[in-house]
Amino acid sequence: WAEVAEGVIPLTAADSDFPVAPEIREDLIDYINGGYFSYTPKLGFLEFREDISRALYQRKGERVDPSLILPIDSAARGMYIIAQTVLKPGDEALVFDPVDYLFKQSVLSAGATPVLFPSIMKDGYMDLSKIEEYITPRTKMICLCNPHNPLGKLYTREDLELLLDLADQHDLWIMNDEIWADIVFPGKTFHSIVTVGENRNQRVLSVMGFSKSFGLAGLRAGAIYCHDKEVFDKLVEKSDVMTTAGGITSLSQIAGMACLNKCYYWVDAFIKHLTANRDYAIERLNSFKNISCHNPDATFVLFPDISATGLTSEQFADHMMNEVKLAIVPGTDKFFGPGAEGHVRICFSTSFEILKEGLDRFEAGLSRL
Repeated sequence: WAEVAEGVIPLTAADSDFPVAPEIREDLIDYINGGYFSYTPKLGFLEFREDISRALYQRKGERVDPSLILPIDSAARGMYIIAQTVLKPGDEALVFDPVDYLFKQSVLSAGATPVLFPSIMKDGYMDLSKIEEYITPRTKMICLCNPHNPLGKLYTREDLELLLDLADQHDLWIMNDEIWADIVFPGKTFHSIVTVGENRNQRVLSVMGFSKSFGLAGLRAGAIYCHDKEVFDKLVEKSDVMTTAGGITSLSQIAGMACLNKCYYWVDAFIKHLTANRDYAIERLNSFKNISCHNPDATFVLFPDISATGLTSEQFADHMMNEVKLAIVPGTDKFFGPGAEGHVRICFSTSFEILKEGLDRFEAGLSRL
């Protein structure tokens, strides 16, 4: 809201509009009232690492040793650390297209080359039948966004087994981004690649965070985790936490512990609200002329196809901003890759009233084309 002019409704950033759970605020206030803001352990509070390990198992069935978990200042930072740990100039990494731009940017930050694999859906699932054709002798990593942003799709166990098979056959790392894993809609099941084969996880490097599930984007709280001590030590080296140039704040860790220990009830209530918003938005969007939108399994973003309007994604987003003061994210190479063209992304993690007004403006904007 701070980045748009007054009167504009932003259905843009993948962030919620709601105050965080009260327990998070209370624990932060208690810590602040203590008056001490000293250095924290370089690898993060041990209690926080243990809480993350416990939550990963209880919520997703992932067995991760707390000693192989590194709290870090956001999942995004974790992605950069992973890329810089396993890639070097001249290497290639498979990046789905479309997908959140951080995958491509993290690969580029390591001096490596992103190779785009089309994110094509078949019968409601991601079609991975041709992915091996994109692997070359220079390929060193596959970037996995599960659940997928912006398509909102979940990978099947068969999909994940295929990716692990490819990693074994071609000696590849897997960057596994699970920041959306808690935002899964009723009737759908999230499968983590970490749980597909616990004896096959040595080359899986995962990130998680607290921004999507708990609304802590401004506190920049996340973690990297893996399953091999030697690899973990390399991640720590690239993170700069041992020099104190990198790392996560004490406040972010206090908030994170409150989330994991006290606030999943809030996430469950949040999903109920999101489910109602999703169903309403899908029905509205698919009732509009020249607009079609698939129903996401997870996340709180939609990715409607606007190509039948005859406008490019950027032209469409500009039209909505200029005509009806509605901000949406255009499906451009900058944000998601060239495969996003013909789509826009809409975030629905807001109140029903704001979502309704946003979609009313969307409909009004269409009438002015």
